[in-house]
Formats: sequence, C-alpha cells, structure tokens
Amino acid sequence: MAFIEKGQEIDIEAIKAETQLSAEALRLKERRDRELADIISGEDDRILLVIGPCSSDNEEAVLEYARRLSALQKKVADKIFMVMRVYTAKPRTNGDGYKGLVHQPDTSKGSKL
Repeated sequence: MAFIEKGQEIDIEAIKAETQLSAEALRLKERRDRELADIISGEDDRILLVIGPCSSDNEEAVLEYARRLSALQKKVADKIFMVMRVYTAKPRTNGDGYKGLVHQPDTSKGSKL
C-alpha cells in the first residue's frame, strides 16, 4: 500500500492566524465555556440544548440560522443555554446520500469519496 499526495501540505500556522478570535470573541467564548461547565456540573440549573442543522452545505444559510438562534438565546437565557453544533461531514450517511460539505463542497456534483 502506498500513500499518494493529492494536494499541498496544510499550513497550520496560516490557518491559525486567519482564524484567530478577537479579544472580545475570546472573552465571550471563555464566559460561555464556564457557563457550560457549570451546567454540566450541576452548579447552574438551566437546560442545556444542543441544536443545529443536519449538515452545513450552505454557508449563508448556516450563518442566518446562527443569527436567529443567537437572538432566541437572548430571550430564553435565564432558562436555557443553547449550543449550536454544525457538521461539515455526515459520518452516518452511506450509499448515495449527501455526505456533507467536507466530502461534497458542491452539492450539484458527486462526492469526492
């Protein structure tokens, strides 16, 4: 068995630089991480709701969903803590079904697998 190079080596440092959170976004993430830990440990009695689209094949639709979910989160924050989960691959899909953005970036074409 041999490995065949199919693309360029991934520049991890470039990806980290491009996707680095702003100071404000990092503070928000850290605060929400603490809230989540408190809910899981039982120190916070809010309901944890993990919610999201089945797959994320349309970036603008996913961002719109996130904006709406964020607005709803503000309305129910005292009772419910929402975590949006997003899949770019659908590991349970087999056969000819859509396997997700990672494997099929263009939904009008077939899977790369």
